[in-house]
Amino acid sequence: MANGQQMILICDDQDIIQETLGVYLENEGYAVEKAMDGQEALEKFESTNPDLIVLDIMMPKKNGIDVCREIRTQSRVPIIMLTAKSEEIDRIIGLEIGADDYIVKPFSTREVVARIKAVLRRFSHQKEEPQKILRFERLEINITNYDVKVDGKSVQLTPKEVEILYLLASHPERVFSREQILSQVWGYTYYGDMRAVDTQIKRIRQKLPQEEMPWNIRTVYGVGYKFEYSKAIQ
Repeated sequence: MANGQQMILICDDQDIIQETLGVYLENEGYAVEKAMDGQEALEKFESTNPDLIVLDIMMPKKNGIDVCREIRTQSRVPIIMLTAKSEEIDRIIGLEIGADDYIVKPFSTREVVARIKAVLRRFSHQKEEPQKILRFERLEINITNYDVKVDGKSVQLTPKEVEILYLLASHPERVFSREQILSQVWGYTYYGDMRAVDTQIKRIRQKLPQEEMPWNIRTVYGVGYKFEYSKAIQ
C-alpha cells in the first residue's frame, strides 16, 4: 500500500493495456506499477509489495503461468490473469496454481476495474476473519495460514486446493456440485472450466493419504463431491 493507496501491479507487454488500465485505476484512487515481461513482473512484485496483480499469461522472458507459480510459493497476494479466448487450457492451469480470477481478452476496462474491486473486497474479508481451523481425526485444516496437516505433519497443497478441501470439510456429508465449488472458491461461476475442479480434487487425493483414514473425498457421480468422515474430534 503506497501512501494509503492500494497498489495494483499491471503485468502486460501491450502498451495500450498498460496505459488504459493504468489511467482507469489511478482515476479510481489506486497506485499503479507496471511490468512489461515476466521477469520484470517478479522484480516489481518483490520491490513494490502490491495489493493485487493483473497478470497476462503471454509475456516475454517468463510467461504468466510461471510467474504466478513462483509468486504462490511465497505469497497469497490476489492475482487476476489475462488470457486470450483460445487459451482455455492456460486458464484452467492458472486456476489450479492459485490465480484468484481470470479475464478473457478483449475486455472492457470497466469490467477489469470491477473485478479488481471484487477480488480486493473478498481478500480483505478473508484477512479480517478470525483464525479458522477444522480438526478431524488425523487431519487439521487451517484456512487462516493455508496449512493442512495429516498426523501432525504439513502437507503441501496449493492455496486453491486448501480452499476446496476446507469448503468440503466445513460441511461434512454435503454434496457440492462443480458449479458450487467454482462459485464459492473463486467467487462466481467459471463457465466451461468445470474440469478445473476435477483436476483439483484429483491432486488433493494424490497429496493426502487415502488408505485407513477415517475421512475421504467421495465422488457423487452426476452431482459432484462431498467430504465423508467416520469420527470427528473437537
